[in-house]
Amino acid sequence: MSDDRETGELAPEAAMWSVVSTHAHREQFALENLERQGFLGSCPVVRRQVRHARRTSQVLRPLFPGYLFVQVAATGWRPIPSTYGVRSLLKVGERPALIDPAFVSGLRSREVEGVILRPEKEFTVGQQVQFAGGSFDGLIATII
Repeated sequence: MSDDRETGELAPEAAMWSVVSTHAHREQFALENLERQGFLGSCPVVRRQVRHARRTSQVLRPLFPGYLFVQVAATGWRPIPSTYGVRSLLKVGERPALIDPAFVSGLRSREVEGVILRPEKEFTVGQQVQFAGGSFDGLIATII
């Protein structure tokens, strides 16, 4: 992967994703500000059931509270840490920590109307599951 160290721009062929740490409960605010600057971002959400004052309701909550994903490419990544709502960009040394684009596309493929769906059946203790993909592909595990 090549970059221009003075501008902080990554080569166009290196359109990878990085992780952004946000201020508490400010994921959507940070995402909107990043997108306003031309970055492609993703903040996967799930539907959760909450109870308050004897009422139960369904609300959308981030799958990874306090974090979102942003694509770092030719636009450069240096403006990201100074964006409103962003706490920091996860880095390895002086460069953004990159994650495989397949991870983010896998999350996006599970979205229906912008919400990641939970499995139809919850896992139970003692149930055996088989990993599909990744470094544990094919391994069988038991839920404890």
